[in-house]
Order: sequence, then C-alpha cells, then structure tokens
Amino acid sequence: MELSFKIEGGNFSGAGSASSEVKRTLKQLDVDASQIKRIVIALYEAEINVVAHAFGGKIEVKISADKVFARIQDQGPGIADISKAMQEGYSTASSKVREMGFGAGMGLPNIKSNVDVFDIQSVVNEGTVLEMTFYLS
Repeated sequence: MELSFKIEGGNFSGAGSASSEVKRTLKQLDVDASQIKRIVIALYEAEINVVAHAFGGKIEVKISADKVFARIQDQGPGIADISKAMQEGYSTASSKVREMGFGAGMGLPNIKSNVDVFDIQSVVNEGTVLEMTFYLS
C-alpha cells in the first residue's frame, strides 16, 4: 500500500495530518501499537520539520507486510551541517516557530531514535530528503 501527502510550509494548522492518516491506516492493518507509536512519532517530527523550515514538501509512505518505508522530501533552505543538526538541542528555527512551541532541536534526534534505518541528504538552497525504514517483525 502506498500513501502520499503534500506538506505546505508554514501551515502549522495542517501539521500532523499526514502522520495521523498513516496512524489510522496502520491501525486498520492491525499493526502492533508499539510499532505504530514509533512510526507516527518519527513521521510527525519529519512533517513538523517541513512545515517549520521549508517552503513545502511531500511525504510518501510504502507499507508492506514486513516494513514501513517513508520518504520525506522538501524544498527549502537545506541543512548546511547535518552532523550539527543531529545534535539534541541544536535548532535553526525562527523565533516565530519557537514561540509556537516548536524548534527545540529534538526533531532529527527523535526521528533517528525511532527508526531502524535512517538516511538524510541535504543540499543548501535546494532541500532535504529523509528516508526512514521501520521493520515490523
């Protein structure tokens, strides 16, 4: 099964809708609740990152019997130093984003701690691609 979602940069009122839809789908497929929780945490964090930092993007999710694969691609400023961005507490979020309660610098570390396979590629002034694999067995 494949799901696809467009994410609008700056639209915090719509943030979380893609991860919520994936959660509903996984529940319908009777995926274990603990697996759903870690998938949804990682997807939500990735979705928020697109909303907070990029002009827009898309999330593609492929669900099979043994795994869930998600690819998040955005059009935005990119990440100049990925290793720094992976450090807990490091954030490039604007003051406006922080005032809304986001941008604490925990997004990428939270994502990585909930996935089985994690890959991130970024080009400054173009965007970022994040790929996540979750094994269901």
